[in-house]
Amino acid sequence: MSYLKFDKTRMVNLEYSLNREILRTNRRGAYHCTTLVECNTRKQHGLLVMPVPNLDESNHVLLSSFDETVIQRGAEFNLGIHKYDGEHYSPLGHKYIREFDCESCPKTIYRIGGVILSKEKLFSLEENNILIRYTLLEAHSPTTLRFRPFLAFRSINELTHENGKANLSYQEIENGISTCMYDGYPNLYMQFSKPNSFNYNPLWNKGIEYSKDMELGFEYKEDLYVPGYFEVPIEKGETIVFSASDKPVKTGRLVKQFDEEIERRTPRSSFYNCLKNSAHQFYIRPTKSELYLLRGYPWFGVEARDQFMSLPGLTMSIGRNEAFEEVINTARTPIYQFLENRPVTGLLKGLDKPDVLLWVIWAIKKFFLTNKDTCLSKYSDLVKDIMRFIMENKHPNLHLEGNNLLWCNGKDISASWMDTTFMGRLITPRTGFLVEVNALWYNALMVLREFMEHDNDDEQQIREIVTFTETVRDSFLDTFVNNAGYLFDYVDGTLPDWQVRPNMVIAIAMDYSPLTRRQSKSVLDMVTKELLTPKGIRTLSPKSEGYQPYFEGSQHNRDYAYSNGTAWPFLLGHFFEAYIKIHQRSGISFIERMLITIEEEMANNCIGSLSQLYDGNPPYTGRAAFSYAPSVAGVLRAMQLKDKLEEELDNE
Repeated sequence: MSYLKFDKTRMVNLEYSLNREILRTNRRGAYHCTTLVECNTRKQHGLLVMPVPNLDESNHVLLSSFDETVIQRGAEFNLGIHKYDGEHYSPLGHKYIREFDCESCPKTIYRIGGVILSKEKLFSLEENNILIRYTLLEAHSPTTLRFRPFLAFRSINELTHENGKANLSYQEIENGISTCMYDGYPNLYMQFSKPNSFNYNPLWNKGIEYSKDMELGFEYKEDLYVPGYFEVPIEKGETIVFSASDKPVKTGRLVKQFDEEIERRTPRSSFYNCLKNSAHQFYIRPTKSELYLLRGYPWFGVEARDQFMSLPGLTMSIGRNEAFEEVINTARTPIYQFLENRPVTGLLKGLDKPDVLLWVIWAIKKFFLTNKDTCLSKYSDLVKDIMRFIMENKHPNLHLEGNNLLWCNGKDISASWMDTTFMGRLITPRTGFLVEVNALWYNALMVLREFMEHDNDDEQQIREIVTFTETVRDSFLDTFVNNAGYLFDYVDGTLPDWQVRPNMVIAIAMDYSPLTRRQSKSVLDMVTKELLTPKGIRTLSPKSEGYQPYFEGSQHNRDYAYSNGTAWPFLLGHFFEAYIKIHQRSGISFIERMLITIEEEMANNCIGSLSQLYDGNPPYTGRAAFSYAPSVAGVLRAMQLKDKLEEELDNE
């Protein structure tokens, strides 16, 4: 039985199927995303969604959906589904679904009387090209398929409506048509693997609604343009492939191309394979020589902090060490541009955030653990230059204070991953000495010392770094350790934040932690008791005033919950790393039980991936970005840590 298979009972239950989404991507930032029954519930959903650099840095929905109709003996059976006003869904194509499987690629089986039709979708890895393969498995009389494309040609964050500016013309091409609704957009090429007829019948399908946007309080209603419909006869056992792309394709190769693309896929046949596939979906190659990691879907771009926090998990944890090197090599240019106070070019945003450069060194240290010689030869100078930049107080929002800890301003501007704003104001400002920033700082100093020793640098300079690092450790302990057995989240001047928050687990998990083992165990016990959930680590203890575990309601309520009670899976990577350091072999069974609860999410929300955050209380519903790079990376690292420990124990 397939690992990810959904039967008729679940598929026809819209309350179930509309809350589960399918995502497929290429390596150029384009994607296809919709629900299990292909009823779009977000403005970001679409069959072909892709960057349009001529216009902006956003993705754009070109082809929103593609409705199929089965015609036999003059009777028409429409397989599509759209939501309209008043909870009205039309047509009701989902009622014909018999099963859905997405192990190799999303595959839906429809049954209409004596007709059984298979539909499979995949996204080309290199091109902005969505392919759909239709196979008529059973039919007792002549059958024709009719297809209606619903066009949007808009940003993923906007909606379109009937207007007089749209270009409604089209051009006939090999086995299909091309069209472009607005200047600045590429042509959309819609083609089939066999000849067909296109009937031009332009109309605007009005009042389509997106239920997820409606729930979130966003604009949710739009009109989509339907230029007409394609018709093509199909015989029992025959396969037809449809292509939608920003370039014309060779239609004679479509059937073979689909088979070749399938062969390149890793089947989603296990928890690990699901996360491995999801990890690959964050890879972005704007050019052959560049590789970035996308922050998440559906609305995020490339953010420096999230890229480096995710880097070891999305590369080394799935056996892609070469991808780690490609990402660092791509980032090297913008990093040095930032260090040298020059304009930063490329896709990497947010290099000026206080903790980003420290996460770079954390990631490089992870690479060093298994690739020592390569790491030293390629990244030793980078580590030293970053540390020199910070120690010389050249960072715009990271200042070395008299106690040798790093201070940053978090009152007026975003300083950490937990920050969120509402109407331009920070909701949970963290300012002064931040616990995770200074844990990363101590770790980075120890990495610098290690690299200097391996490089046989000047002995006097090494001794100075050793002495300096010891003062940082002492200052860290004096500043953050409290008599309640855990760490202050931040200290602003003489005012500590006594709230129990998750950043202290990062301090335990570092390869070089400033804490003693006893202190680490005390902190870990507090995190386990008050912050751990089956889906991630809470951002605030339920015992604290202002605890808000549910990411729902108004925009302000959601933004507040973001850092005041919701649970984040990415922190599990650090939690499990800390847990193994403290409990060793006795921690394996605990981690296995935790991973089982996370595995349940493979059939929820975005199928085969993990959400950005989860509600901090039951039923721990996934929220925000439905596929989030740090979440996937954190759990992949946890799985790798468990496997490594088991291997070490087996070899004893």
